Amino acid sequence: MRILVTGASGYVGGVVAEHLVRAGHEVVALARSDRARERVEGLGAKAVRGSLRDLDVLRGAAAGADAVVHTAVDYTNPEMGDIERDALAALLGGLNDGGAFVYTSTGLVYPDRQGAVVDEDHPVTPEASPQPYKVLGERQVLAAGHVAGTVIRAALVYGRGGSGLLQGLIGAGRQNGMVPYIGEGANEWSSVHVDDLAALYVAALERREPGVVVNAASAERTPIRRIAEAVAELTGAQAVSLTLEQGVAAMGPLAATLTRSSPMDASRARRLFGWAPERPGLIEELTTGSYARS
Repeated sequence: MRILVTGASGYVGGVVAEHLVRAGHEVVALARSDRARERVEGLGAKAVRGSLRDLDVLRGAAAGADAVVHTAVDYTNPEMGDIERDALAALLGGLNDGGAFVYTSTGLVYPDRQGAVVDEDHPVTPEASPQPYKVLGERQVLAAGHVAGTVIRAALVYGRGGSGLLQGLIGAGRQNGMVPYIGEGANEWSSVHVDDLAALYVAALERREPGVVVNAASAERTPIRRIAEAVAELTGAQAVSLTLEQGVAAMGPLAATLTRSSPMDASRARRLFGWAPERPGLIEELTTGSYARS
């Protein structure tokens, strides 16, 4: 297949593009700078110059593809919701009837379940999600009846030394000598290795299940305190418990996110796509894997 990938110069998108090329697909990747172009071409993809704001470019690139994989996102941009809505409209509008569209969402669309396991049938709303535009993006993709839309809700992504959250905690440990967590830190998070996640994208494209939403998470569930302790061990820092008020003062909205616990049931992905995560777990990767080597 000829597959357009947005975000291929980034963390998740780059690994997805690499796996698609390895599986024999022709990958076309959006690149908004010379550096991004060099990155995607190094993965074996053909670069198309443009960003998520270049709607005509998106529409034309999608029209020339059999499938679109949308991974590009900037969670720090306050305009991202509007950018996402318009970019999705252009990509979906360009993709021909019967094309496949894989949308990258997040486990943060779920409300805080305080430790109760959540599957894809649990209701999600913009009002209850820390990432409301991802809920809206999911709906936009699944409502496009002319394409085979698939939504992948990823747990905490790790591996290859990446992940914004983990890199932030590692940076805090190295800079401040402390790695924070909130309260007792007993709340558990699901996670998924970036290579296992990329394998799910390949399977979703090759075994189409139109209109499906799947969780992407390994069986491992890790308390936030254990993550902080592993990062502290890695950086020679100390894991420190903060109250929520202290956390908000130090980290802003991230502090509230770190108190959440909605472990994810990924059995649907295993059942529909034969997906079987096999990479090392989060703590192993932090203590002896790619993060320890970087």
